[in-house]
Amino acid sequence: MQVPRSSTPYRQNDAKTGGPLHVGPPDLMLAGITQISRWAGFLAAILLALTGGMLTYEVIARYFFVRPTIWAAELSQLCLIWGCLLAMAYVMSTRRHITVNAVTSLLPQIAQKFCAGISLIFVIVFSLIVAIWGWDIFFDSFERGRTTGSLLNLPTWVAELSVPVGFALLALQSLVELIGLRRAAPYSLGSTHE
Repeated sequence: MQVPRSSTPYRQNDAKTGGPLHVGPPDLMLAGITQISRWAGFLAAILLALTGGMLTYEVIARYFFVRPTIWAAELSQLCLIWGCLLAMAYVMSTRRHITVNAVTSLLPQIAQKFCAGISLIFVIVFSLIVAIWGWDIFFDSFERGRTTGSLLNLPTWVAELSVPVGFALLALQSLVELIGLRRAAPYSLGSTHE
């Protein structure tokens, strides 16, 4: 199965000449944002694998040895939260978000790009709103020194920081996709399933 390529202009060929597009400073910045999204996706995969490992260890320790841990549940939740939110930008860069394109796939190519552009604008606006509010919640917890109240008593800001970071990355990657939309081939924000 082939992973669809992102619409970013630095990875596209010129439609007229077939050669690579000119790569200038703006294109390098877009490439940098996409590379950060890919690193975040790699880190997310590691965190999700750690989540599975910690929960497996907890089940074995609890039910086979009757020695539950005080750390596995809370740390696995932390890894799950960070993993899911870091993965959003990577998933956008590979166009793997779930989309419903039953109607838009019937439209002409220009209308499909228009719909994709409108969708990306909504994603950017929504992500920025969540990132801003998430930052406020994180900063308030950080200033007040809130903790989870569990046996580990971790600071709550450690989990809350994942919201502004993840959604800011998603907003940036969505902006990259929006900029690359004009040069892209037929465009969809997600995988096509029939």
